[in-house]
Amino acid sequence: MSANSLQHISPVWGRSFSVRADHGQGSYLFDVEGKRYLDFTCGIGVTNTGHSHPRVVKAIQDQAAKLIHGQANIVYHKPMQDLVDELLTIVPTPLDTFFFSNSGAEIVEGGVKLAKQATGRPNVIVFQGSFHGRTHLTMAMTTSKTGYRAGHQPLVPGIFAAPYPYTFYYGWDEQTTLDFSLRELNKLLKSQTAPEETACIVVEPVLGEGGYVVPPPGFMPALRKLCDEHGILLIADEVQSGFGRTGKFFAVEHTQTIPDVLLMAKGIASGLPLSGLAARQELMARWKVGSHGGTFGGNAVACAAAVATIQTMREEKLVENAAARGAQLMNGLRRLQSDFSQIGDVRGLGLMVGVEFGRPDAPDAATAKAVDKAAFDRGLMLLTCGTFDNVIRWIPPLVVTEEQIEDALRIFAAALDQVSR
Repeated sequence: MSANSLQHISPVWGRSFSVRADHGQGSYLFDVEGKRYLDFTCGIGVTNTGHSHPRVVKAIQDQAAKLIHGQANIVYHKPMQDLVDELLTIVPTPLDTFFFSNSGAEIVEGGVKLAKQATGRPNVIVFQGSFHGRTHLTMAMTTSKTGYRAGHQPLVPGIFAAPYPYTFYYGWDEQTTLDFSLRELNKLLKSQTAPEETACIVVEPVLGEGGYVVPPPGFMPALRKLCDEHGILLIADEVQSGFGRTGKFFAVEHTQTIPDVLLMAKGIASGLPLSGLAARQELMARWKVGSHGGTFGGNAVACAAAVATIQTMREEKLVENAAARGAQLMNGLRRLQSDFSQIGDVRGLGLMVGVEFGRPDAPDAATAKAVDKAAFDRGLMLLTCGTFDNVIRWIPPLVVTEEQIEDALRIFAAALDQVSR
């Protein structure tokens, strides 16, 4: 890997770090010079089983020696059938039928296409702060930052954004925030897109790129009730919050809300490109044959990796570990919050945790970025997010240990101390 080759990689990728990675193992990344980093970026919530989990690696190797590509329009292959069997044990009942693509953006587009065709309606409701992807449709659905949209407009029409119940940002208690968000959503249905022309509401059960915001517990059930009243499909975008990240296999389980369509990607295959969509069979039957597809979706090697990922998560109790280590992390961060006034909020579910810097009326991106860099210099990799880029998000792999969480908290405390001087 020559240094010169880096000059020929497109600069369109915004870079958080410039680590020249050699290999990864568990919760750690190692660069080409052998320096070790505690990787709490997890490839942006992808390597939930850690880097190069032996069981996943073996599944990939074994499948690659048998069949690498078996196109879904042409053949049924065993890894996809095995993956369906595994998914049926973890997705909420009665979601029982699946479609597979390669990425989160692709599967969001698939979910919207299904909703439009099944309902015969044209419009989509999303929420402020959302991130659903970077394709032309999903870019129109993404409202977390103007940077994702600037220079690409006009975008796909028929997308309407309602306020997400972001309690810290509004400065209210949870009930007041929830009431406001639902009132504005109902107003949107009266003023911008009528229920009879609204195909779906697409929501992140925990806001991802928008700031790792956990909504009040009544939010998802209220959306379910509203959708049922108007024949609107509820689509849960669990691309980042799924596969054990929040201490449940899927974040919707925290509020016992069953969406019409569940979208998944990122952690599904421990790093191989794969995404999935789950819906009831009778809903899928309304998706016209041949109206959607893809060459690589449901790739045999990726499906084999996904099977191994789910089995590993179940047998090693990684979902339970996410809940336990998440509680440990939250407790540690809240102790630090009491010592460092720059921290405005600590929130999260499981190992999807956000630390927001500043006040609702004065977001502090400069401190967030400075702390992020100071932590990186000490060997801890974290990412920022949020509309104002003032939230540090914690996304460790679900194999993370108690000792590694304590090590990360120690490094973070040192970084905070350095920046606070």
